Amino acid sequence: MNTLLTQAAPLHPVPVHPAARQLLDQVAADPAVPLRVAVVAPGGYGKSVLLAALARVYQQAGADALLVDDADRLGADQLEELLAGAEGPIVVAHRPAAIAPGWTLVQLGPLGVEDVARLVETLTGRPADPAAIAELHAASGGVPRLAERALLGRLEEFRPELDELDDDVLRYLIAAEAGAGRNLDLLCALLDRTPDQLPGIVDGARATGLLAPDDTLLPLASGAVRDFGPPARRLTTVQRLVELQLANGLPVLDLARSLLGTGSTGASAAAAFAAAAAEALPTDARLATQLFEAAAEAGDRGPAVTAGWARAAGLSGDLDTALRLGDGMLGAADAESRAAGAEIAATVLAHRGELARGAELYQWAATHGASGRGGTDAFAATALVGTGDVEGARRLLDSPAPGLPPTLFAGAATRMARGIADSVSGCATETLSTLLGAAAMLEPALGGTLLPDSPAALAALAALHTGELALAESVLSRALQGRIGGDLLAVRHRLLLGWVAMTAGDLAAAAEHRDAVSGHPLEARDELFFATLELGLARRASDLVGLQRSWARAYQASMRQQTDLFTLLPLGELAIAAARTGTHAKLAGQLERAHALLTRLGEPPLWTVSLVWHELHAAITLEDAEAAKAHLATLTAHAHCGRHPSALAAAAKGWLSVLGGTFDPDEISAAAAELHDLGLCWDASRLAGQAAIRTSDRKAMVQLLEAARQFQGTGLRREAGATEPTTSGTGLAALSERELEVARLVVEGLTYKQAGSKLFISGKTVEHHMARIRGKLGAADRRELLATLRELLSRPDSP
Repeated sequence: MNTLLTQAAPLHPVPVHPAARQLLDQVAADPAVPLRVAVVAPGGYGKSVLLAALARVYQQAGADALLVDDADRLGADQLEELLAGAEGPIVVAHRPAAIAPGWTLVQLGPLGVEDVARLVETLTGRPADPAAIAELHAASGGVPRLAERALLGRLEEFRPELDELDDDVLRYLIAAEAGAGRNLDLLCALLDRTPDQLPGIVDGARATGLLAPDDTLLPLASGAVRDFGPPARRLTTVQRLVELQLANGLPVLDLARSLLGTGSTGASAAAAFAAAAAEALPTDARLATQLFEAAAEAGDRGPAVTAGWARAAGLSGDLDTALRLGDGMLGAADAESRAAGAEIAATVLAHRGELARGAELYQWAATHGASGRGGTDAFAATALVGTGDVEGARRLLDSPAPGLPPTLFAGAATRMARGIADSVSGCATETLSTLLGAAAMLEPALGGTLLPDSPAALAALAALHTGELALAESVLSRALQGRIGGDLLAVRHRLLLGWVAMTAGDLAAAAEHRDAVSGHPLEARDELFFATLELGLARRASDLVGLQRSWARAYQASMRQQTDLFTLLPLGELAIAAARTGTHAKLAGQLERAHALLTRLGEPPLWTVSLVWHELHAAITLEDAEAAKAHLATLTAHAHCGRHPSALAAAAKGWLSVLGGTFDPDEISAAAAELHDLGLCWDASRLAGQAAIRTSDRKAMVQLLEAARQFQGTGLRREAGATEPTTSGTGLAALSERELEVARLVVEGLTYKQAGSKLFISGKTVEHHMARIRGKLGAADRRELLATLRELLSRPDSP
C-alpha cells in the first residue's frame, strides 16, 4: 500500500464528520472495491484524520491502496505520474479545487454541535458540558482543527502555518482580522491588485480553513491571526490600511483599535490613534481614553490630543487624569488651549464639590478663549446661581459673545442656564418646563462633551424640589439609557433615581439604585448623594443601627462638599438624621450657610421649601417647638406658590397639631392624601399613621390607619371597626394577617418599637401580638419562638 500522508500527525484517530465516517464504513465493509475518491475540504477540516484511518483499515485487510494527502501541493505532472501506476483503490485529499471526471467527491464541511461534542469526548475521554460545547462550536465554526487546538490549548501551532502562507493570503487574513475583510476597494489598494485578481487571493484564504462561509474570520481564527501571525507583517499591514483610510477621509476606529498595544509610533500612527479616538469619544469614552493616550505616546502631544484625552478620561470617570491634563493646559502658549484647560478643570471641580471655584474657572475660560464660549458661559452661569450670585449669572446670559455660532449645543446649554436662573425668581412655575426642554434639546448635541452636571440631573433636582417625581424619573431614565455624560454622569443619574424612589416611598427600588453604584469610586458630590441615600433608607426603615452606621460617612461627605443650591436635599436628610442621632449641633454651620445662600437668592420657594420641610422634621425629633413653629411659618409663607409648597405647608400644620394632641382627623387625612397625590407616599403614610396612634377616637383611628396603609401601598383594607380576622390551622396558617406582618418584622431584627412604627401601632401592641403568636405556635420562650418563625418564614411556600 502506498500512503503519502501529511507530516502533521492527526490529534485524534477517528473521523468525526458524517461524510468521513460513511466513507470509512464503506471501505471497512469491502476494502477490495476499486475506489476513485477525492476528499475535498479546506485546511483543518479532517482530511488527514480520514486518510490515516483509511490507511489502518487497508493495512489490516492486507489490501493495496494509494492514499495521497495534500495533493494540491504536488505538481500536475507529479500527481499524474503517481496515479498512473496505481491499480487498487485511490483516495486523494486536497483543498477545494475541480476534480476530474469519474472520481467520487467526498466533501467535508464544518461539524455540527453534536459532532463537536463527539470530538470533545474522543479527545478528553469524558462527556462535555452542553453549554461549553455550544460555546466551542460558535468560536470554532465547527472546524475540527480549530476546536481541537482550542480545547487542548495548542493555538500557538498556527504560528508556523501562518509564517508559511503566501504573502497576499497572509495580508488578506490580517486585513480581515482588523475589520477590513469586506471592503473590496481597500483590499485592492492594500494588495495592489485589480478587482478581478482579488478572488484568487480570497480562495487561498478560504483554503486555510480560517474563514466562515461569509468570508469573515472565525472567532478563534481571528485570535490566532492576531496573536500568532508574524508581528512585523501584521503591524505594517494594519498601518498601511490606516494610511489608506485616513487618505480617503474614512473611519479608522476598528483598524486603529487593532494597533493598540503594538507599540506603533510615528506621525501616521499618532494621526490614526487621534482620529480613532475622536470617533470613539461620543459612545465609548474608555476606549477613546486609550486611543488618545496612544496618540500621545506615538508622538502627538498637541493641544487637540491633550484636550481630547482629558475629556475622555473625565467622561470615563478618571477625574484625576482629567484634572492633571487640564491643569497642565492652563500654562499653554495659545489662548484656546488655556481656555480648554480651564473648562476641564472647572468641570472636575464641580464634581468634587467646589462649584464656586469652578464658576471662577468657567468665567476665566470664557474671557480668555473663543471656542466653546456658548457652553462655557452657560455652565458658568449655572454655577453662579448655585453659589448665590444670580446677578452675575444674568449678566453672563444677557451679554452673549459676538460671533458665537448658534449651535444646538450652545442654545440648549443657555436655555438650561436660564431655567436655573429663573428657578430663583418668584414662584418659578415655568422652571421645570424650561429645564426639561433643555434636557431634550441637549441630549442629541452632547456627543463626547464633558459636563459639570447634566441638564437631566438639574431638571430632576428641580422636579424633586417641586414634587414632580414622575417627571424626575422619566428624564433621568432617558439620560441613563442614552448614556448622557458617559460613565461619570451615569452614577449621578442612578443616584438621583434612587432619591426619586426613596422620596416616593419605594425603598426597594431606591436600594437597587444605590446598590448599582456601590462599587464605583465616587467623587465628592456623588458620595454625598450616595451616603445620604443610605441614611434616608435607614431612617425610613426605622433602622436605628443602620442610621448610626451611615451617619459618619454621610457627615464626612457633607464636609467635603461646599454648600450649594444643588445639594440642599442631602443636607435636609442629614438634618433629620442628625436630630435622630443626637449630633444636630454638628450641622449648624452648614445649615447656616445654606440659609445664607437662600437669603442671597431671595428665599426662592422652589429651593427653600424642601429644606425647611426637612428641618421641620428635625425640629420635631428634637422636640424644639419654637423651631418647628418657625419652619411652619416659612412653609406657610410660600404656600401660595404652587401645589407642592401648599401641600407641605398643610402637612406641616397637621404634624404640629398631631404632636400637640389636638387635630381634626379629616384635615389630617386630606393633608396626607395631598402628599400622596404628589408622590410623597412615605410622608403621607407616616403623617396618617402617627395621627392614628395618637387619637383616642376609635372611629378616627380606624380611618387614619386605613389611610396610612393605603398611602403606604400595603393593600390592606378592612371595614371600619372590624376586628382581626380569625384563622385556623397550624404553623403560619394559624396566624392572622397582622400577626404575619408583625412576625416578619421582628424576625428581620426590628425591635417592638421599630416594628410598631412601620405598622403604625405601638410597641406594646407588637408585644401583645408576639405573645399570641407564641401561644399559637407552642413556643416555650422567645428564643424558641424566633427560631420557629425563621424556619417557617424561610420556606418557599410561606405566605
